[in-house]
Amino acid sequence: MIYYRDEDILIRDMEQSDARIITEEEIAQGWQQTTEKYEMRLRHQAEGRAVALVAEYQGRVAGYINVYPNSESGAFANRGYPEIVDFGVLEKYRRKGIGGKLMDAAEKIAAEHADVVYLGVGLHHGYGSAQRMYVKRGYIPDGTGVWYGEQVCPQYAECCNDDDLVLYFSKKIGQCGAENI
Repeated sequence: MIYYRDEDILIRDMEQSDARIITEEEIAQGWQQTTEKYEMRLRHQAEGRAVALVAEYQGRVAGYINVYPNSESGAFANRGYPEIVDFGVLEKYRRKGIGGKLMDAAEKIAAEHADVVYLGVGLHHGYGSAQRMYVKRGYIPDGTGVWYGEQVCPQYAECCNDDDLVLYFSKKIGQCGAENI
């Protein structure tokens, strides 16, 4: 399915061949990556648990995002709210509007299921641009504090500032606009 198209950008369902392309591109930019997480997203999509999207820029795979309509993890788990998960734009395609179009498509899909969408964002510097983007789009912290893995990180607990240390944000979507919960 195609979710968006203009002269340069195409947003569509993820396909099996995308897993290899994204993995190779992320390895080329210095990330330690395997196709496993993309193959998992494709399985979840085939099972009807998720919508896995890919962005193409001028015909080349440039980014990805996933929507879980009734997420089973995170701050709003099992409450019927969609979660946006695993969002990325390859470095060589950044600052071309791809991330915004991926988020637009993900929020539109989420709005078909509920009036609130949420996401977790990492806290280390590698997530700085994502943190800023979410705030500019109207997301606010959910108030549960910092999470590590699948649970709230207790006050004064030691933790590792890796990809599993996140803060959850939410946004009211749909006809209500960008009001937050």
